[in-house]
Amino acid sequence: MSGEPSFVVLMQVHLHFPQAGSLKGKRAELNRLKALLRERLHVSVAEVAHQDAWQRSTLAVAIAAGSAAGAAHAADTVERALEQRLPQGMRVERRLTSWADLESLG
Repeated sequence: MSGEPSFVVLMQVHLHFPQAGSLKGKRAELNRLKALLRERLHVSVAEVAHQDAWQRSTLAVAIAAGSAAGAAHAADTVERALEQRLPQGMRVERRLTSWADLESLG
């Protein structure tokens, strides 16, 4: 392990798209959300569940930072951005951990 602390936030974002009438409609909105997260907020994101459902999706989001406060702030920013897009259609679970904590597990 290096002497530099590093932290990661892992998020599961459960989304609901009530206006989506088709898989194509959901995909269009989901692609816009993923682009926002990747391009503006610089986080890693992937759809991990409900790929074939019209109105549901689950995203995994990963954030790396040099401090716990920085990681938490970035996660708060992601949540706010998603809430603005889907104010009644999302639920977020998140875990913050350090590299040292992860090393102690393995």
